[in-house]
Amino acid sequence: MPPKSNSLRLNKLQLKTLTLLQELARHPETSTTDEETGEVTISNLPTPHGNHFHVGDFVAMSANATGLRNEGVWLALHRKGLALSGYPIAIRLTPAGLEYDTGMRGEILLGSDH
Repeated sequence: MPPKSNSLRLNKLQLKTLTLLQELARHPETSTTDEETGEVTISNLPTPHGNHFHVGDFVAMSANATGLRNEGVWLALHRKGLALSGYPIAIRLTPAGLEYDTGMRGEILLGSDH
């Protein structure tokens, strides 16, 4: 269920995708920060192995990541001012996208066991 603070009315797929992108933005292996604008470009999307993939120190189920390679989701985040889409090469999260509370972090980012 989307959080009550979902002021931009993102759907569940958009919320999941933004949650994963926010975590990818925290790691230099998957992102680059523009110190001037505060925007973070993510150009190294994780590759699933089996039913999961690694996102920083977490594990996410592949079923929660279908939006990472979905142009429609990238464009929706772009229209809402949360990201700048460079599909399929890279997506840049704006400061608003980095700070948006999706309410899903604890739900889809699981503690890593390996």
